Amino acid sequence: MGPILAVATFLIFGPFDQGSSTTSLRVILLTDLVYVLAVAALVLQRLVRIVASRRSRSAGSRLHMRLTGAFASMALVPAVTVAIFAGLTINIGLEGWFSDRVSRVVGNSVSAAHAYEAEHIRDLETDVFIVADFLNTVKRSSGTLFTRGDLRQMLSEAQTSIQRGLREAFVVDGTGELLARGDRSYLFDFEQPSDEQISAARDDGIVIIRDLEQNELRALVHLDAFVDRYLYVSREVDGEIFALLDETRETANLYTQLEEDRGRVLFEYGLIYIGFAVILILAAIWMGLWFAERLSRPVGRLASAAQRVGAGDLDVQVVEEDGDDEIAMLGRYFNQMTRQLKGQRQTLLDNTTQIERRQRLFDSVLTSVTSGVVGLDNDGQITFANRSAQRLLHWDGSHRATPLAVSIPEFTGLFEEMRDGGQEVAQQEIKVIRGGQQENLLVRFATRRSDEGGLEGYVVAFDDVTDLVTAQRMAAWGDVARRIAHEIKNPLTPIQLSAERIKRKFAPKVGEDSDSLMSMTDVIVRQTEDLRRIVDEFSKFARMPEPELRVHDVAQILRDAALLQDAGQPDVRFDLDIPEGVLPANIDATMISQALTNLIKNAGEAIETFQQKGAPEGLVPEVRIQLESQDETCIIRIMDNGIGLPADRARLFEPYVTTRDKGTGLGLPIVKKIIEEHGGTLALLDAPVFAGNEHFGAMAEITLPVLQAEHSEPTELKG
Repeated sequence: MGPILAVATFLIFGPFDQGSSTTSLRVILLTDLVYVLAVAALVLQRLVRIVASRRSRSAGSRLHMRLTGAFASMALVPAVTVAIFAGLTINIGLEGWFSDRVSRVVGNSVSAAHAYEAEHIRDLETDVFIVADFLNTVKRSSGTLFTRGDLRQMLSEAQTSIQRGLREAFVVDGTGELLARGDRSYLFDFEQPSDEQISAARDDGIVIIRDLEQNELRALVHLDAFVDRYLYVSREVDGEIFALLDETRETANLYTQLEEDRGRVLFEYGLIYIGFAVILILAAIWMGLWFAERLSRPVGRLASAAQRVGAGDLDVQVVEEDGDDEIAMLGRYFNQMTRQLKGQRQTLLDNTTQIERRQRLFDSVLTSVTSGVVGLDNDGQITFANRSAQRLLHWDGSHRATPLAVSIPEFTGLFEEMRDGGQEVAQQEIKVIRGGQQENLLVRFATRRSDEGGLEGYVVAFDDVTDLVTAQRMAAWGDVARRIAHEIKNPLTPIQLSAERIKRKFAPKVGEDSDSLMSMTDVIVRQTEDLRRIVDEFSKFARMPEPELRVHDVAQILRDAALLQDAGQPDVRFDLDIPEGVLPANIDATMISQALTNLIKNAGEAIETFQQKGAPEGLVPEVRIQLESQDETCIIRIMDNGIGLPADRARLFEPYVTTRDKGTGLGLPIVKKIIEEHGGTLALLDAPVFAGNEHFGAMAEITLPVLQAEHSEPTELKG
């Protein structure tokens, strides 16, 4: 409809403009207006719907908006471009039409026409005034009345005196009635002047009358010497020339009018073009909207369906468009894809369920075993570790995807030995230190291969054999201690008795050497006592008595042990943090007191050793003792600012391992055994830095089970 109206509008205003009536113009313009308003309303409605869809983020709205904008641009850009060039072309054309040169030519033509006509009129006026003056002169000179014959004779004489000649000469009265005529003046050529012409001649003296049909110029002059008489003459001229002169003037007037109306003409042409362009643009936009909707509708459905597929809905199907174009094929391919995805997802879910079932079984097996299990890839990166491995190695779960050499450097030697030697299995007992404690781990490396025999990684399994090794060592040292005690204790008593007998029997007899003899025998007795003390410790270590458990106050036992050492070590400041009240526990008070006394004594001796080996100046020897109750356990911490713990602190619990010159190395093993006999634990840790110090001392941390106060009935409070 739009293109048809555009063509009709162009024809009405263009080739058929001259033959068009006002009614047809109004009808076509009204039709154009109705069409423009209708299409504009439809386009606006579509645009509102598109914008609403875009704001609601419906599927395909963005593509629809872009396609609409693209089609609108495709319609607007050419129209605007053509409008610019058309305006420039029309303006340049009009500038050529109304240039100064053309204006001068038109002006000169009009001037020439005016000059030609003015010359003929001037000649006619000259001749008619000559004849009129002649008649007026004769009339005034004679003073008599002239008859018509006299007037005719005088007209003829006057005509002959005119060189250019007059075609006709008449004398008429005020009513236009013919009174006399000159030579060659015939009645059939007489054109009676009108009353208006006679009145104008009476007022103005002369009237020039143009009669282009008769190819004549006439002049009507009032004769002053006569009463109500007028001279009426004519001269033959070229009518075509005067017609051409009139046409020239009309053309010049039209040119001037067009030049004055140039802006209006440009506006009218622009208005016509705008209407023409609006019709085509609206038609193009409407077609673009229709095509964009046809293109974006299936794409929008595909986008919405794809979104649902992304959300996991594989049952979605789109409406398949009719035809064999790409859009229709895309819908069919999408439906085919969703069906295939649904089948593949079901297969994948089944496989995943089976894998998860196996994984749970595998995890339950790994979790239930007490051995630590660590998986490695081909490069030695840790891929997994069970709970036992994390517990034995004190991991917090952050060692996954790290190299074995970084996480467990102690295992690196055995791993490289197996890998470089091409072995399938390697086993070794390895000592590791975790959390300040040494652990003995029995480590076993094994390769992990695929069904095709390719290397997939390695499996590391290890068990904590620390307790087993410790028990074996303790049993071995206990047997050694029993034998040493038996072999040494037997001769000690005879040696001591013999030395005392020598002292009593021979001291009075040796005279001046009696002092030396007594000194030597005293040395023998003292050394015998020292050996007896060592033998007693060996005996205690070899045959630790069973604890006699009673309900005692742990806090009071700790206070007594601290008080005893405070009296024995006056140079050391003891700081006690023991809560008031009773802290009952089912313990052997003698054994616990012995253990606490040993630990507090060791703390003081560690400070003494530190001072002997060069402690910083201003060191204030200090031992801090803390007791903390936690539900069903209590924690005893004995801290010092002494020399601290050695690097191999875990070996301090082994028999006969000591850092003191006069120590036997049995104190800490006995203390540890006492604490463990009571169901507790003993750990050697670095003590916090004391105020004014810059180094770490040692801290012994004891954990013992205690009784709830309301359920305990102490049988003895150690005081």
